[in-house]
Amino acid sequence: MTIVWLVAFIVFLMAEAASASLTSIWFAGGALAALVVHLCRGPLEIQLVIFVVVSFILFLMVRPFAYKYLYRQKTHTNVDSLTGRKAVVKTRINNEAGTGSAVLSGETWLARAAKEGESFEPGAVVIVKGVSGAKLLVEAADPEHNIEEA
Repeated sequence: MTIVWLVAFIVFLMAEAASASLTSIWFAGGALAALVVHLCRGPLEIQLVIFVVVSFILFLMVRPFAYKYLYRQKTHTNVDSLTGRKAVVKTRINNEAGTGSAVLSGETWLARAAKEGESFEPGAVVIVKGVSGAKLLVEAADPEHNIEEA
């Protein structure tokens, strides 16, 4: 049985190394714990229970921490990076009339108010709340916000 647990441990480690997505490392830990129980002359039933319990505990305790560590910095790209930035209204934004544009980092975008009923006059500073197609969805900025330089 020593060979079985050792092979299982190695196979799970190799699978984890190949995927690097935290899918089988828990089972490698369980196989290692079962190997230790086997070397201490524990019966097969106890080895199997230890394998399952240790794998489950490792999954529950380590995965949330590892996930935060591995995926802690999300880099926004393309239009996702526009959310939260400031722009200046170029032409009057009015959803009912379907008009409006804003300048963001030197580029002119079609723009609409994020909240129905709002409108913005040229020169107003707005914050991008999202992007819908090729249009910025904007809302009013606080008076102390400065315009971003291009």
